[in-house]
Amino acid sequence: MNIFRMTGFLLAMVAAPALPATAQTVDGKPRAVVELFTSQGCSSCPPADEYLADLARRGDVVALAYHVDYWDYLGWGDTLADPENTARQRDYARALGQRSVYTPQVVVNGREHMNGASRGKIESAIADMDAEGKGLVIDVSIRQSPESIVIETGAGTHRKGKANVVLVFFEPATEVEIARGENAGKSITYWNAVSAIQAAGMWHGREMRLEIPSSELKRKGAGGCAVLLQAMGVDGSPGPIIGAAILDHPIM
Repeated sequence: MNIFRMTGFLLAMVAAPALPATAQTVDGKPRAVVELFTSQGCSSCPPADEYLADLARRGDVVALAYHVDYWDYLGWGDTLADPENTARQRDYARALGQRSVYTPQVVVNGREHMNGASRGKIESAIADMDAEGKGLVIDVSIRQSPESIVIETGAGTHRKGKANVVLVFFEPATEVEIARGENAGKSITYWNAVSAIQAAGMWHGREMRLEIPSSELKRKGAGGCAVLLQAMGVDGSPGPIIGAAILDHPIM
């Protein structure tokens, strides 16, 4: 299942100079994208959820939590889960050569997966990819006016390459009291829980500008929206993320 489906809203796309990345950055842009696949029904997940919350508050990475639904049968239906999130994780499994999916799982920059509670390993992966030129090498910005969300990107080396422009909408920090299942009795606050994912266009290695209605945030992401510049495999599976930015606390 390929989750990057084009939606019906109109996009304006014209060439324009790239703006500086959004405010939640260090040295002008995020260091990495950290995607956590988690579940309220997974007893091993709370430490990873806590680390994701720390990353989101820290602000130097784009931190996103994809709640999956395949542990719901254990007695608690994850209140933030979405089949699209499970589909994205399975797409990653195919792309990264995994035989199965698991929680808590983190994928860094679309390139490498690891246990989502392994803080040291994740921090090392972020640093190593940045040093090896496998980090967020393309400038991306996202900003909002009352009428629209504007996304701008820089150009690639020698204007070569292409990638999907992927919008990831998420909820504000949400406290959940878990009544049943492996985490029964716990109250956990989840940060940046993904509520919708959609493709917004294609980047072809050149400077680019996209504009979408701000109403998309009202319908899909009360907490905000991240934009990922993500290469795609020939089979449509997600590949390396080469640029990103995040817009939180949107105007509603």
